Amino acid sequence: MSIGHDASAEKGQFAVELLRPDDAPSLVELFRAVYGNHYPIQLFYDPEAIVQANRDGRYYSIVARTPSGQIVGASHLYRSSPFPGLYEAGVGLVSKDYRNTGINKKLLSFLYESFVPGIPHIQEVFGEAVCNHPYMQKSAQSFKHTETAIELALMPAAAYSKEKSASGRVAVLVMFRCYHSAPHRIFIPRVYEDELRWIYARLDDDRELCLSEGKHPEDIETQTDMEIFDFAGVVRIAVTRSGADLQTCVETLESKAREKKAVVFQVWVNLTEPWVGESVDTLRRMGYFFGGALPRWFDGDGLLMQKLECLPDFESIVLDTDAARRILSFIQTDRDRVG
Repeated sequence: MSIGHDASAEKGQFAVELLRPDDAPSLVELFRAVYGNHYPIQLFYDPEAIVQANRDGRYYSIVARTPSGQIVGASHLYRSSPFPGLYEAGVGLVSKDYRNTGINKKLLSFLYESFVPGIPHIQEVFGEAVCNHPYMQKSAQSFKHTETAIELALMPAAAYSKEKSASGRVAVLVMFRCYHSAPHRIFIPRVYEDELRWIYARLDDDRELCLSEGKHPEDIETQTDMEIFDFAGVVRIAVTRSGADLQTCVETLESKAREKKAVVFQVWVNLTEPWVGESVDTLRRMGYFFGGALPRWFDGDGLLMQKLECLPDFESIVLDTDAARRILSFIQTDRDRVG
């Protein structure tokens, strides 16, 4: 699948298309030119792994290619949540020599307007726009994305050392776009009722919002999946089902993550569980605070809770909209309340 138009750039022409297998070595070269050897997803330093991931549908690499075959820009769709119909758009980069030539806009236009609508199993797309500058946030807004969450201190400063664009860990703004509507019932923890109702009122997909009530069922055991990103110092724990043993399960996983030097802890809880409010109360007692809503995360929606064992630099977070600033303000308030 390819896009028919070419666009002029300062140093020749480029075409925007899906990755071809023989593009992979040039894509690796682009990552090294932009990030050195410090990009946290090591897949992008292995041409064969890139090709296989595209064959499997775990990644879709969209590239800007010059007539000589050089890859001078790229963006990606990939699976990063428990629901296989939700894809993340990200891992975007442009060669320094080709910036301000319209490459990024054409990559994203192809991704959001041409490619995704033609892939039926992709029902929703989200992105994590870095907050050390506003440009990615502006791009996502122009392609109909809505702000729902902020992940504090997600990206390590080392990922930006090549271009010296960040002095500390970088937060990201999470933004979603729905392609196939899937209305369903979710349960809102009372402690976050006002903020979640405001977030959901801004989405382009309907939900039936109910207040969470009740205790964890005694006959249900907590089910989790954990992923640790060693280089980034980040651990993500997906709680697909929560029971009365939630705290014990999370504490066990936290201990394993600390052995891997994790300093950013994220827990995703399932908003389709009527007792999710008790899960949130449990996590808040453990030091976790609000992150935001995650539409379609488990097919049903999720809620991000986060805890840091590093200091967030709130003053360095650059946000482009009042909506994003409101989310950040609430996160700061909740972090202070949790203590």
